[in-house]
Amino acid sequence: MSLPHAILTALLEKPSSGLELTRRFDKSIGYFWSATHQQIYRELGRLEREGAIRALPRQGAARGQKKEYEVLPAGRAELARWTAASQDPKPLRDTLLLRLRAAAVVGTEGIEPDLHRHLDLHRRQLAEYEEIERRDFPPGKDAVEDRLRHVVLRAGIDLETFWTQWLERTIAELEAP
Repeated sequence: MSLPHAILTALLEKPSSGLELTRRFDKSIGYFWSATHQQIYRELGRLEREGAIRALPRQGAARGQKKEYEVLPAGRAELARWTAASQDPKPLRDTLLLRLRAAAVVGTEGIEPDLHRHLDLHRRQLAEYEEIERRDFPPGKDAVEDRLRHVVLRAGIDLETFWTQWLERTIAELEAP
């Protein structure tokens, strides 16, 4: 149920076309909530049918021009309702953890190179998040909206820091005599 809320959030930040939303998902929201181009377009159609969003009137000739969407009052009300609702944390489901548990039964052959690969991926993601933090959140940028966006980014930084440290310890455990 969260994809429509992610789309409503993105559209309230800036009216956009489906293609622009896809690009924005790839660069920001997608760090913590991913969606394919097809999922976004399907959801835009559903939200429009339900009266939560509408296509903005087109300027000039319509042929080849992208449809841009904006959030209607019903969409804003749904996003506010969802934001205020209580939700329990979701249980962690991670294939790597399951594979390590299985390795305890069948052996660790082949797992260590993948742990190193995961470590490299998490280090790169951490570096990217830290660069975004340096670029987008300089000291003094402390409006409530900025602080909320920053805490979401900090969650990503903290998670990547956790995974990096955990993988380093796990690799050391496997390499220990």
